[in-house]
Amino acid sequence: MAVTLGGKSLPLPVLQGGMGVGVSLDGLAGTVAACGGMGTISAALGGFGEPDFARDPAGASLRALERQVRRAKERARGAGLVAVNVMVASRQYADSVRTALRAGADAIVCGAGLPRDLAEIAAQVPGNSAALAPVVSSGRAAALICRLWEKRGSRIPDFMVLEGPLAGGHLGFTPEEARQAQAGSPRSLVDLLEEVLEALAPFREKYGRDIPVFAAGGVKDGREMARCMAAGAAGAQFATRFIATEECDASPAYKQILIGARKEDAVIVESPVGLPGRALDSPLVRRVRAGGQPRAAGCRNCLIPCNPAKTPYCISDALIAAVQGDWENGLFFCGANVGDVCRMSTVKEQMDQIVKEWREAL
Repeated sequence: MAVTLGGKSLPLPVLQGGMGVGVSLDGLAGTVAACGGMGTISAALGGFGEPDFARDPAGASLRALERQVRRAKERARGAGLVAVNVMVASRQYADSVRTALRAGADAIVCGAGLPRDLAEIAAQVPGNSAALAPVVSSGRAAALICRLWEKRGSRIPDFMVLEGPLAGGHLGFTPEEARQAQAGSPRSLVDLLEEVLEALAPFREKYGRDIPVFAAGGVKDGREMARCMAAGAAGAQFATRFIATEECDASPAYKQILIGARKEDAVIVESPVGLPGRALDSPLVRRVRAGGQPRAAGCRNCLIPCNPAKTPYCISDALIAAVQGDWENGLFFCGANVGDVCRMSTVKEQMDQIVKEWREAL
């Protein structure tokens, strides 16, 4: 069941969510794409392993991003699609989009803010045909993006990712909404999906084409993907379950920490950039909660909302520590279903399982 995204065909309706810093680079994204899904590279400071990163984190990350996109495309062998996830809150937002497009990314997915000018930035790269997609958490946000893009350039998104409150990383919900969802709030991802589809209906009718919506955040398996698709989703996005795979770009120590985590270890944290997020209850998170975390020694100037004078810790340093497996100092973002990740596998095994469950549920 192929899905068409901006003129590009995606053989399987499975997206792998972008995970930064450094968790989903070309190794994971390229392998997911080789299996027929959409693999997603995170553009967030992906050059942390470059020799000049400490001196020039922005330049090192853009150089690394270009290389990672090209490598992922080579690994994909034309089977699926390679996307790049770019945070709107990043100071490198526009440069990262342009770099990814020049390198040949099949799609750009933007969250952590409303990508008001994504279409205009993409138009600055001649000849690119990438699909463009915002990450939204409500029908209101979906409709707002469509109106803004229509006003600025007479176009609408090629697809959307609807991220519910059970997702990992930064969330488009209040801390209380995220906690209620983890505790079993009656409002489901399907409810949000129906809201978004209703908001998109006038734009689909006006432009005479679909705007596929992929459900994300708490979609456990292929059976839940099938339920979302029965409610109108084009497919689903998965992230946390892909971390404990051989091809994931995170360190072995990071993967083992995730495998050992229980459901109750996933807690809501307040990010230094002012957004709630979901992460493992690590020593860093506990120190911040108790007010005992030393303030950041420096600043990489990577996120627009971050105020170094007030932030309790550097989120970039914490995410880099996590991907390297530093339990004491790392911020380990994860989805609410992290407790279901209990063994190492491969991307192919994960993709096969999702597709098998989905097809059996149809």
